[in-house]
Amino acid sequence: MNSGRPKERLFRGGGGTYDDSVPLPQPPPWRRPRPEEETCRRRPYLIGGKQVEVVNAALRLRRPLLVTGDPGTGKSSLAHAVAAELGLGPVLVWPVNTRATLTDALYRYDAIGRLRERQDGTDDIGSFVRLGPLGTALATRHKGRPRLLLIDELDKSDLDLPNDLLFVLEEGEFTIPELARLPEEQAEVAVHVQGSQEKVRVQQGTVRCQDFPFVVITSNGEREFPAAFLRRCIRLELPKPGRAQLEGIVRAHFAEDIHELETQWARVQDLIKAFTDRRELGGLATDQLLHAVHLLQQGVQPEAEHLREAVLRELRSGGAR
Repeated sequence: MNSGRPKERLFRGGGGTYDDSVPLPQPPPWRRPRPEEETCRRRPYLIGGKQVEVVNAALRLRRPLLVTGDPGTGKSSLAHAVAAELGLGPVLVWPVNTRATLTDALYRYDAIGRLRERQDGTDDIGSFVRLGPLGTALATRHKGRPRLLLIDELDKSDLDLPNDLLFVLEEGEFTIPELARLPEEQAEVAVHVQGSQEKVRVQQGTVRCQDFPFVVITSNGEREFPAAFLRRCIRLELPKPGRAQLEGIVRAHFAEDIHELETQWARVQDLIKAFTDRRELGGLATDQLLHAVHLLQQGVQPEAEHLREAVLRELRSGGAR
């Protein structure tokens, strides 16, 4: 880690010309692309023992895990940590918004593309059906293990969507009407899945899971869910990490530079204290603390007021400025 001496500016803002002799510094470890074979590996994730027990209860019961908590407490990251540790393959992600529908998550059918193909004298309907993240989670496994589906920010959805999910999550199957209407001689159709070139075979238009996927649902608490939906979920509230946990998170994320980190640990602790103080006033995400530590590692002074306002700015309006 740097001794704290300010680094020469990369961008000067004076209209200068490009100098290819000046290298750009390495980004933080979690912002570096990984080789394809390492795509399932994620940055370190630390969680309390009680929260681990709740996650394991959901795994054993194979019930959806509904994760709530303030922004930046690691709700989405938890799904990636579970998938990486248990070898469940790349996480299938369904980012929910106000326009999201259950059908979007199950499958997409390219009716126009198929019509053009039929006009050319061929008709392979399976080539025009692609399973969405939820459909893929039901239809596929990863090396004999169930898939993990992250339904991110379900509280942003239309009011009816949580109830629409109930049957699929309970029964582990759904029907694709476009395939169910095919004649008997076309009862088996190979369709595309999300995230790979793999195809799966669908019988009589119905996708049935071989193994219930592990489903992680996140919510920022913007609204309540129906009781019938909540009854089918295991609920986990992620608390804000305390100072000791934040120190562990920083050490884990900068493990490659742990010796250099230790040489400036006093300044890192000052950053953690400033982070926890400001978090109570307006809400901060743990990522913001990691960003500040990385700037410190680069020889930048994140404590400077203008950088503190840029990097450690509160997420909620009304926080201290």
